[in-house]
Amino acid sequence: MTRTAIPRLAIIGGGPAGLMAAEQAVDAGMAVDLYDAMGSVGRKFLLAGKGGLNLTHAEPFANFVGRYGERQGEIADWLRAFDADALRAWARTLGVETFVGSSGRVFPADLKAAPLLRRWVHRLREAGVVFHMHHRWLGWHGDGALRFATAAGERLVQAQAVVLALGGASWPQLGSDGAWVAPLRQAGIDIAPLQPANCGFELAWSEHLRRRFAGAPLKPVVAIWTDRHGGTQTRQGECVLSGYGIEGSLVYAIGADLREQIAAHGTTMLHLDLVPGYTQAVLADRLAAPRGKHSIGDWLRRRAGLDPARCALVFELTDGATLADPLALSARLKALPLQLRAPRPLAEAISTAGGVRLEALDDALMLRRRPGVFCAGEMLDWEAPTGGYLLTACFASGVLAGRGAVDWLKNLPGRQAGGDERRSP
Repeated sequence: MTRTAIPRLAIIGGGPAGLMAAEQAVDAGMAVDLYDAMGSVGRKFLLAGKGGLNLTHAEPFANFVGRYGERQGEIADWLRAFDADALRAWARTLGVETFVGSSGRVFPADLKAAPLLRRWVHRLREAGVVFHMHHRWLGWHGDGALRFATAAGERLVQAQAVVLALGGASWPQLGSDGAWVAPLRQAGIDIAPLQPANCGFELAWSEHLRRRFAGAPLKPVVAIWTDRHGGTQTRQGECVLSGYGIEGSLVYAIGADLREQIAAHGTTMLHLDLVPGYTQAVLADRLAAPRGKHSIGDWLRRRAGLDPARCALVFELTDGATLADPLALSARLKALPLQLRAPRPLAEAISTAGGVRLEALDDALMLRRRPGVFCAGEMLDWEAPTGGYLLTACFASGVLAGRGAVDWLKNLPGRQAGGDERRSP
C-alpha cells in the first residue's frame, strides 16, 4: 500500500459543471483532483458546439428563469449566483468574446467550443487542478473511499469532499451513461427516473413522406398542445419533419409536456397551425375562391402560402372530403393533428430529465444523506429547452456546488491535507 496526499476535493465528471466546480475550489486555494471516465474532458460540450456553441441567452432574467418549468424556483437561486451575464463575463476572462444573435441566443465570436474549452483546461491545470482520465466512478467502498475502475485495476481514493458532476444519460458514447444511478440509489439517494429531454417524437409516417420530406423544415408554425396539468397551450416556432416523426426547437421547448402526456395516456395529440399569418375566417375565404384548373396542391401554395413539405403533411393527414371543403380545410390547416406515439430513446436525446431530486440536496447542493458530497449539472432533476438554458444552469450549479464544497472544507474540524490512497487487491 502506497501513501500519498489526498486531494481536499475530488470532482467526478469533466463537463461544464465539474470544471466550474473545480475552478471555484482551486481559486479558493484548495487542492483539486478531477476524475473522468473518458480520455479527455468536455466531450459533450464539444459536440454541443459543432454547429455553433450556444453558450447562453440574452433575454431578461424573469423570462430566462421561466424556461425551467417545474424547477424554476430552485434554479432561480442558482442563477442569482451565476447568471447569463456572469457567464459571458467569465468567458471574457478566457479571451472569448460573445455576441447576441437575432434570436437572443449568445455565441462565442468564433462560434466554436474547442478554443474556449482548451483555454479553460489549460488555466485549470496551471492553477493546480490535477486531471485523472480513464477513471470510471463505481461508488463508495465500505470505508467511504471512492471507487474507480482504471486500466490498472480498481483504485480507492479517500476524499474529504466530493462533487459529483456525472451528466445525464444521453449520448452515452461521450461519457454520460447514467451508470451513477445504481451506486447513488444503493446509498439511499432519491432519484427520479431518467428520461429523454430535448428529443424528437415518433409518428407513423407513410414511406412517401419519409422518403421525400425527411429533414424538411416547418416554419413558422404554431404548436397547440395539452400541458401536463391538462391545460391547452400554444407556442410559435420552427420544427423539422424526420424519418421517424418530428423534431426541432419548437418540439424540444414543449417536449416535457408531450412526454408526460404520453406517459399518462399512451399517446398525445400535437396540433400544428401551418398558416399562423391568417385567421381561419380569412383562410376559408381565400380557399373558397374558384380554383379553376389548379390542383389542390398548387391552390394551397397560392392561396395559403404552403410550401411542398407542408402540403405533403396536409395530404398525409387529411381525407379527400376535407380537402374538397374550404371551411373544413381551413380548420385543418389551423390545427393539423399529429398523434405522437413516443419520445425518441434516451441515448439519442440532447439532454436528460430526471436525476437526483433537488429535495435530496441542501441549498449548497450537498446531499442531505451524504454530508460532504455535492451534486451538479445534468445529473440533477431538472430540464430546460435548448437555447443556452441547459449550459447556463449547468455552469451555475457547478459554481454553487464548488463554493459549497469550499465552505465545507474550510469548516471541517481539525482539517488536514493528508490521507491514503490505495489500489484494491
